[in-house]
Amino acid sequence: MASEKFLFVINPISGGNDKAELVDAVREYAANEGVELIEYETTGKDDEGNIRKLYEEHKTPRLLVAGGDGTIKMAAEAVEHHDVVIGVLPAGSANGLSVDLDLPTDLQEILKVAFHGNYMEMDMVCINNKKSLHLADIGANAELIKRYEEGTMRGKLSYALKAISTLATLGDPFHVTVEADGNTTQTPARMVVIANTQKYGTGVTINPVGKPDDGFFEIVVLKSLDVLLIGKIMAGNMPLDADEDVVIISTQQAVITVDKPTSFQVDGEFCGEETKLDVRILHKQMRVAIP
Repeated sequence: MASEKFLFVINPISGGNDKAELVDAVREYAANEGVELIEYETTGKDDEGNIRKLYEEHKTPRLLVAGGDGTIKMAAEAVEHHDVVIGVLPAGSANGLSVDLDLPTDLQEILKVAFHGNYMEMDMVCINNKKSLHLADIGANAELIKRYEEGTMRGKLSYALKAISTLATLGDPFHVTVEADGNTTQTPARMVVIANTQKYGTGVTINPVGKPDDGFFEIVVLKSLDVLLIGKIMAGNMPLDADEDVVIISTQQAVITVDKPTSFQVDGEFCGEETKLDVRILHKQMRVAIP
């Protein structure tokens, strides 16, 4: 007889890959640990509300999530303000949060963390009343995500091809104004990142100074996306000191405005075009399992 229950949320379409092996491994691990799984498969229709109802019914100490960053964020919002630890089972196209949390790549080790790991009280960021747990941005990367979502192919190859075509067809830079801590920064830009953590799911570090539990977020302004700067970022040498192409602002609240409607994304999900972003930190908003 199972001594404990865990809620297990599965996004069947994230990342375009079959989840059967992962789901079977979770079930086997749970059986060996004497844990009963309350399983929920997302459909895209009121998933947050359905997860909330299941949690309120069973009050499980852990919520396991098999999906990408968007699925994890949605599940986290469903159980926010409750005493529950989220176990991340990375299964999306881009799994940036798992990279930032230094989760292992071996499946059995991932399961060990999800079921038994310590936890971090992690911040989230509120942007125009949307919550971000990882990385949001306006500009080039959001345009890439828009094109990826409009396409029919999934997976890392499709993502890479969309990235190449997006960079090759970028229009003129937009002009951004950042107001934070009584200071105003104005500059042409290709991309503005609102970062609670350090890395995209590809492992590329975009915010070297970020910590997901320090009560601050960073605004990373990329003024250009020329080959040299992209090369530095891809190589893990994100420029910090007095670089002409990058501005990093660490703050708890900011207003970001751009001079024309520009593509905007949150945690890997395209959210339309925006001209103004009101941003503030939400300190210690969720508990997430870490090694």
